[in-house]
Amino acid sequence: MNLEQLFTQYKEQSISGRYLTLDHIKPLLDKLNTNGQVKIIGTSVLGEPIYSYQIGTGKIRAYLWSQMHGNESTTTKALFDFINLLNHDTDLAKQMLDTFTFYCIPMLNPDGARLYTRANANEIDLNRDSQDLTQPESKVLREVFEEFKPDFCFNLHDQRTIFGAGTTGKPATVSFLAPSYNEGREVNENRLKAINVIAGINDELQKYIPGQVGRFDDSFNINCIGDTFQFLGVPTILFEAGHFPEDYEREITRKFIFFSLILSFKLISENDLVDNRFSEYLNISQNNVVFYDFMYKNVKINYDGIEIITNFVAQYKEELIENKIHFNAYIVEVGELENYFGHYEYDAKGAEYSDDFQNFPKTGQKANFYLNKNVKFVNGLIKS
Repeated sequence: MNLEQLFTQYKEQSISGRYLTLDHIKPLLDKLNTNGQVKIIGTSVLGEPIYSYQIGTGKIRAYLWSQMHGNESTTTKALFDFINLLNHDTDLAKQMLDTFTFYCIPMLNPDGARLYTRANANEIDLNRDSQDLTQPESKVLREVFEEFKPDFCFNLHDQRTIFGAGTTGKPATVSFLAPSYNEGREVNENRLKAINVIAGINDELQKYIPGQVGRFDDSFNINCIGDTFQFLGVPTILFEAGHFPEDYEREITRKFIFFSLILSFKLISENDLVDNRFSEYLNISQNNVVFYDFMYKNVKINYDGIEIITNFVAQYKEELIENKIHFNAYIVEVGELENYFGHYEYDAKGAEYSDDFQNFPKTGQKANFYLNKNVKFVNGLIKS
């Protein structure tokens, strides 16, 4: 099975980038709704429809949801790529549809998607509302879980660029978690099924992105949806789409999420879940907060009349302006910053910092500055 070829063939070309709303996916849902496969299963706080898409006749019931956090769209793109694969007349698609029944919610939080926020319109994080169920979107997700009775759950997210896979200086391009079902983080039969799937995915992904697969923290929080569903006895897998070098639109990461979806269902359908791969799962590097978007090293700074050589870092803030995401770089910290990395690193070799303000890299200031007054940086990068 050539995963690269499958992605090229089935990538949904009409959606791309980070800003994805119902306006973008509604035409796709209309196209898919040839025989009532698409349904409105609820509405958001602001009255936007929440859609489901169901396909397949197999005994194994897979429940997938994306954009629970409105500004996390990479997995939504990959989910539509995967749906495209399922809708083509191939042996692979037929095998999947005969083995599985897929129930998908491509955009659980349409208000957050439009506002480009993590939370919903009531400023509630839906992934902390799995017990109280105070929000309409949370209730929809839970009602489907109870009615559909899945055998596996796939909780699809994005994670920030701050995460590295371990402390090696490689970004966590894709991360996974088999959530805990209790405070002791014990491994029972259901959690082990999720662990074994993740171990199998990791085997393949290491061929494409060696050292760039992470394992998310498994601290138990019953308010999180994955922990709740695992607690309720259903193997649940968290996908986290992270950073690939220079891929801030996450079109490359999208590909690896697509790979991971195919691999998941291949492993489950072939019953290729060996008895216990827990040690292999633990060998996946744990996610660590070790990255900034920009790191400037060995910069000469005039600090209260004293010249020092130090480092400073900047981070992109994703800002929605006129329905487009702008990546604006702001300075966030000055100091030695040992054991941290930058996705973009620049060694100033003692060049002197200056800017149009106080000639000091102040926290919260836009990353527009000069080094030795002749190298100009605009929005974090050298202006050619």
